[in-house]
Amino acid sequence: MRKLLPGLYSIDMELIKTKQELNEKIIQLRNENKTIGFVPTMGALHQGHLSLVEAAGKQCDEVVVSIFVNPSQFNDPGDLERYPRDLDKDMNLLKNTACELLFAPSVEEVYPETDERVFDFGALDKVMEGEHRPGHFNGVAQVVSRLFEMVKPDKAFFGQKDFQQLAIVREMERQLNSGIEIVACPIVREADGLAMSSRNMLLTKKHRKSAPLIAKTLKESCNFVPFKNIAEIKAFVIGSINGDENLGVEYFDVVDGNTLQPVDRWEDSSYIVGCIAVFAGKIRLIDNIIYKNPGK
Repeated sequence: MRKLLPGLYSIDMELIKTKQELNEKIIQLRNENKTIGFVPTMGALHQGHLSLVEAAGKQCDEVVVSIFVNPSQFNDPGDLERYPRDLDKDMNLLKNTACELLFAPSVEEVYPETDERVFDFGALDKVMEGEHRPGHFNGVAQVVSRLFEMVKPDKAFFGQKDFQQLAIVREMERQLNSGIEIVACPIVREADGLAMSSRNMLLTKKHRKSAPLIAKTLKESCNFVPFKNIAEIKAFVIGSINGDENLGVEYFDVVDGNTLQPVDRWEDSSYIVGCIAVFAGKIRLIDNIIYKNPGK
C-alpha cells in the first residue's frame, strides 16, 4: 500500500476467500514487521464502516477488512434472510481506502464444523440486546474470536453504535488474552442524525422519514440531565418515539457504561449510557447516547 496524503491511498486491494490464502498474507506482513489493523463487518458497507477503516489506516501499517454474514448471531431466520448482501458494491466502496486485504470467506471456511463453544459473559449479555436476542452475543463471540485467530491483528476496530457488542468483545478479548487492542470509534450519522446502519437501506420511505426521531429524541433527553430523574428520562424517550405511528420502542435502558446494568439514579455511576432498540416496521434499529462520561 502506498499512502499519498493523509486520508488518501493508492492501493491494489486483494480479495481473499480462504483461510490458507489469508494465512500466507498475514505471515508475509509479519515477516515485514507490519502492524495489522482489522475491521470485521457483515458487509452492506456504509460510511460508518469506512470510518473504521480510516481509523485503522491511521494507526496500523496494513488493514484487513472482513465481510462475513455470521448465521450464528441471528436468532431470527427472517432477519438473517433480509440482511443485505452486495460484495461488488462493498468492494467498490473499499477502493481508495486503507484496506489492503478483503477477507470474504464462506460459512464453511469459518465453520468447517459446528462451533459448540459457549462463552460466559456474566451479566453483560443478560440485558438489552442479550435479553431480546437470545444467543446473539455467543454467536458474535464465536465468529469474532475465529476471525481474530485467522487475521491475528494488533488492533481491531469497532463502532460505538453497537455499544453492548463492544463491551462483549472487550470482555471476550480479556478472557482469551490474545493481545489484541480493541479500539472504539465514534458513531457516524446521516445528515438528519440517523445512526448509519446496513439495515437503513431496508427501510421503507415512510419508516426512513420517521427514523431520525430516534437520535433527535435521545439528544433532546440530554437537556434534562440531571434535572429530571432517570425514570422521567425513560418515559420521555419512550413516549416521544412511540408517538410516531411508524416507530415502536422495544427497549430503552439507562445503564452503567462498564457493567451494562441498569441505574436508577444519576449518582449511581460516573459513566451512564442510554441504549435503545426501535422497530421501524420490520426493521430493527439501535442507537445510544452517553449521559455521563468520566473521560470528559
